[in-house]
Amino acid sequence: MADLKAVHGAAADAGHRPQASIKALWRELSAVVKIGIVNSNLITTFAGMWLAFYFTGERFLENLHLVFFTLFGAALVIAGSCSINNFIDRDIDQHMERTKARPTVTGAMEPRRVLWLGVTLVAIGTMSLLMTTVTAAVVGLIGMVTYVFLYTLWTKRNYTLNTVVGSISGAVPPVIGWTAVDSDFHIVPLVLFLIMFLWQPPHFLALAMKRCEEYRAAGIPMLPVVHGFAMTKRQIIVWVACLLPLPFYLFPLGVPFLAVATLLNVGWLLLGLRGLKMKDDIKWAKWMFVYSLNYLTILFVAMVIATLW
Repeated sequence: MADLKAVHGAAADAGHRPQASIKALWRELSAVVKIGIVNSNLITTFAGMWLAFYFTGERFLENLHLVFFTLFGAALVIAGSCSINNFIDRDIDQHMERTKARPTVTGAMEPRRVLWLGVTLVAIGTMSLLMTTVTAAVVGLIGMVTYVFLYTLWTKRNYTLNTVVGSISGAVPPVIGWTAVDSDFHIVPLVLFLIMFLWQPPHFLALAMKRCEEYRAAGIPMLPVVHGFAMTKRQIIVWVACLLPLPFYLFPLGVPFLAVATLLNVGWLLLGLRGLKMKDDIKWAKWMFVYSLNYLTILFVAMVIATLW
């Protein structure tokens, strides 16, 4: 009986092993491509594409092929860029709590494979975007080059302006979405780019305040590491204030959208100003970080909903 139980147990283990390995592989891949970043950027990509359909008079359901190639292509370009970023940053990721468990740090995935995975994803993603417009593919590559070369390889390790440079690539997704439908110049994709560009410094500087000592240990010259919390708080407030006029350039979306966007901006600014009097800087930074996440989701969802009224 003991032998039979052992046999049955071994068979059961063998049956569970492939499933467990698949789950482990998916976790590793999700970490390498930064699936959270991919998903959040797809929201802004979709919003840019949806608004392009709305303003150009094109029908969404008649262009589902564009929707597929745009979202698929943007997702792969972003995922590939993040994979290359993980390959490059594996030496500093080991010093930070939130990154030390990445497969490129633990050795769960061979760095060279992560690099080639990134290059392959970017290539396939670019080909997918080419199925929409050349402009969309070019915009996607601009985002990749900015993120990998100008941010990851250059400014991240050398200058406090690294957050600003990185914001360029983070502002590209809604432009990809728009240009996949309409490659001509329009004020809307420019405004979407500016909203995303201005949103990122306060978002990431708040995170940098929370993780200040980790960035210091990794040798990353983030603003709070180099110039302290007081300077960082003032910078965050300025960036948030710059967002105030932008929703008014989207006036065709209607008064309800303008009201929601303005309330979001004013609320964020008031929360930022409160930080000037708060003594607990880390607590304030956590509030600002959480607000920034909700801000982005609500704002872009509100853009889509505004077109349905």
